Amino acid sequence: MLTRRTLMCSATALAFAFGIGAPAFAGPDEALAKLQETVLSKGPSGEDPSPASSVVLSDAELAKIKEMGATAAIVMHYGGNDWSRAQINGLQTQFDAMGIKVIAVTDAGFKPEKQVSDLETIMAQAPDIIVSIPTDPTATAAAYRAANEAGAKLVFMDNVPTGFVAGKDYTSVVSADNYGNGVAAAHLMAKALGPDGGEIGLVFHAADFFVTKQRYDAFKATIASDYPNIKIVDEQGIGGPDFSGDAEKAAGAILTSHPGVKGIWAVWDVPAEGVMAAARSNGRDDLIITTVDLGENVAISMAQGGFIKGLGAQRPYDAGVVEAKLAGYALLGKEAPAFVALPALPVSQDNLLEAWKQVYSTEATDNVKSSMQ
Repeated sequence: MLTRRTLMCSATALAFAFGIGAPAFAGPDEALAKLQETVLSKGPSGEDPSPASSVVLSDAELAKIKEMGATAAIVMHYGGNDWSRAQINGLQTQFDAMGIKVIAVTDAGFKPEKQVSDLETIMAQAPDIIVSIPTDPTATAAAYRAANEAGAKLVFMDNVPTGFVAGKDYTSVVSADNYGNGVAAAHLMAKALGPDGGEIGLVFHAADFFVTKQRYDAFKATIASDYPNIKIVDEQGIGGPDFSGDAEKAAGAILTSHPGVKGIWAVWDVPAEGVMAAARSNGRDDLIITTVDLGENVAISMAQGGFIKGLGAQRPYDAGVVEAKLAGYALLGKEAPAFVALPALPVSQDNLLEAWKQVYSTEATDNVKSSMQ
């Protein structure tokens, strides 16, 4: 289990690792523009990122894959949110184009024991491919190893089981630039607060989960290095699986203990919904919230000019497409990059509708469009 002390130390270490030791930009707008030109994240074992554009299958390779009649299973950490739906959509679309049949899609409800059970049940169907995101890298490792030893080719989203080696135990891991998205959320917070800055709180993910830890580290390091007029006065960790409810309680505690807080950062969109609920309960219509992930509910708030002032978005549909292609690499025995990352996408009300297209490969929902001011 990650402690707050461990996370704080990690934030400092990553600040130096990514060269975030002093203000590098004139202001938030310049910093946000630069973010879209590079990937700041390293892989789970410190790998340099490869771009999604480097993952390519030729027509001849696609024809070979189609002849195999391969099967695949998608094993999620939890479902029902916009990010998971977009990942699954990207995977299913690309698998269909490759002639690969998806035989199962599972939802572990963010419970490691449920995900282990899901993997055991799926292996009875002997899939050729498993694409998954581990709920807990240690608790699920034995189940993934058993699947690998039984012949399933493994491709991961975001997180990798403990002790696994790329190219040996799994093909590749695909992720957004989660460090970059944490940086984006920090710059967007600073922009919304304005030149006077102020006190803010954090609601982070209190678990051994690689990508959410990256976001937390990045947000803290960026505030510390670039914005001395912004002070983090409280941090509350949440473990789930009721991430919205837990975040509402955590944000309520921050607002009660520190009534002068002007903003709260939440680790992703579902906890941000809980922070919004806490703000309403405490009569804080002026609270500024930034987060990571472009879910519909936070998008509606942003469109309305509400609590959500900005966020760093992942590109889950595109990530799903890349993951499916990497599964094709595994079937062909083609050498794959160990870590593939897609750049961060800073989102505010000004670019919300266009950003939605980039994130989900479709038009914004009617609910989002009708909320635009």
